[in-house]
Amino acid sequence: MKLRMRLAWIGLPLIIAQLALPAQADTSKDIQVAGRALSFLENGPSGHVVIGVVFDPAKAASVAQKDAVMAALGSGLEAGSLTMTGKPMEVGAISGGVAALYLTSGVNFAAAAAAAKAHKLITISADGACVTSGDCVMGVTTTPKVEIKVNRAAAAAIGVSFKSAFRMMITEI
Repeated sequence: MKLRMRLAWIGLPLIIAQLALPAQADTSKDIQVAGRALSFLENGPSGHVVIGVVFDPAKAASVAQKDAVMAALGSGLEAGSLTMTGKPMEVGAISGGVAALYLTSGVNFAAAAAAAKAHKLITISADGACVTSGDCVMGVTTTPKVEIKVNRAAAAAIGVSFKSAFRMMITEI
C-alpha cells in the first residue's frame, strides 16, 4: 500500500506537467483543413495548386515550420477538390504563380500581407494574431479542435469571398 502511494505521489507531478503543456500543432492536419477551406472560396482554385510557404530564414522556428509544411504537402496533398504542392519563399520574394500563401511563425506579417495584396493572394496562418491584425485572411488550427477564423476586411481587400455554407462553419472577425 505504501509503495502504491509513493508511486502515485511521484506520478502526480508528471501528469500535472503534461496537462499544463500547450497542445502541439499538427501541421499536416492544419494544411489539410486549409486546403479544404480554399475549396469554399467563391470562384476558388481547383485541381493542382501551388501554395507559397512564406518563411524567414533568419528565424529557426519559421524555417522549422516551413520544413513541416513542405513535408506535409509532399509531392501533392489532396484536400477536397485540390491537390496542393508547396513552394518555399521569403517575404521579399512573394510573387504570383501560387494559389495562396501560408505564413509561418516569425514572418513579418505586415510585409507579407502587403505583398499578398499586391498580387491578390489569400494569406493563411496557424497564428491567430495574424488574422486578428488583418494581415491574414484565414487562420486554421486543428489542435485541440478545428478552428477556422476569417478576417472579413482582409478577404474583401483582395476581392475574395467564401460560399455561404462555409461561412456558417467559421468564425468571422
